[in-house]
Amino acid sequence: MIRTTAATKQEFEDDIELKLRPSRFDEYIGQSKVKNNMRVFIEAAKGRGESLDHVLLFGQPGLGKTTLSNIIAAEMGSKMRVTSGPAIERAGDMAAILNDLTLGDFLFIDEIHRLNRAVEEMLYPAMEDFAMDIVIGKGPAAKSIRLDLPRFTLIGATTRMGLLTAPLRDRFGVVHHLEPYTIPDLCDIIMRSAKVFEVGIEVGGAEEIARRSRGTPRIANRLLKRVRDFAQVEFDGNISEMVAKSALDRLEIDPMGLDSVDMKILSAMIYKFDGGPVGLDTLASSIDEEAGTLEDVAEPYLLQLGFIQRTPRGRIVTKLGYQHLNLEAPMLAADELAKQLSLGN
Repeated sequence: MIRTTAATKQEFEDDIELKLRPSRFDEYIGQSKVKNNMRVFIEAAKGRGESLDHVLLFGQPGLGKTTLSNIIAAEMGSKMRVTSGPAIERAGDMAAILNDLTLGDFLFIDEIHRLNRAVEEMLYPAMEDFAMDIVIGKGPAAKSIRLDLPRFTLIGATTRMGLLTAPLRDRFGVVHHLEPYTIPDLCDIIMRSAKVFEVGIEVGGAEEIARRSRGTPRIANRLLKRVRDFAQVEFDGNISEMVAKSALDRLEIDPMGLDSVDMKILSAMIYKFDGGPVGLDTLASSIDEEAGTLEDVAEPYLLQLGFIQRTPRGRIVTKLGYQHLNLEAPMLAADELAKQLSLGN
């Protein structure tokens, strides 16, 4: 009986997670340019009775690349096979996936920049000629056989556009950059998610969560879940602006969306390294964090806000960064220092 109940609860939670993801363009909030362009491309392909061109989606984590890919396949009335770059270790794995596709299918590869070279090279003829080259035998007796593939659409998603090789990148007919979400769009997403969670929320509460969500729907939904917990246990269950502020302050997420790691970075750069410049590895060691975590998770948002800058000699804190901590910037403004360093003066 206990196991059955646990399984039922898990299925209920999984069902809620699925409901959070829109299934059609009409339900998808934000990314208007991408959405409108994709509508045109899809209608054109359907009108000609052709498969959609290969699509590349890039942008920071949590912006909805996977969700958008599912919607594209649904709007085309096709099935989608989902995998990821790190999961495809050998060319044989890719050959098995391609061989399993049928006419009009979609293949979604997340983190496509992490494909190894042999696997990536197998994709070239598959994307361009809808064919697959298979080598049979070894040594002088080896033979190369080309097998035809059904016309399919590859959707690649990446957070590191610069790591894609030019031959792979150029084979995508549609390339879209997903931008961080605006606060109004995030509010709409939060209000929709609150209905799915069956939790009461006021507009002020949704706006407070949206402001601290770093422009990312995934973070907005995660924060909504945690604020819901505080509202349920310590308040009346309704998420007002006051409840949202109280809960997010307890979670150490400030009004700009900076968390404890972001604050540690700014504080260390100012108090330990006089505002910089400081190298990434040195900074990571000083706050006991992985350099990769800083570079991929924390640093992009701090750069986006203009709180830090990269220079040839390392990272520095800008005047905006000092102001955020209610500190006075040095006499030589940090942004002016960055210009001098970039010019090699």
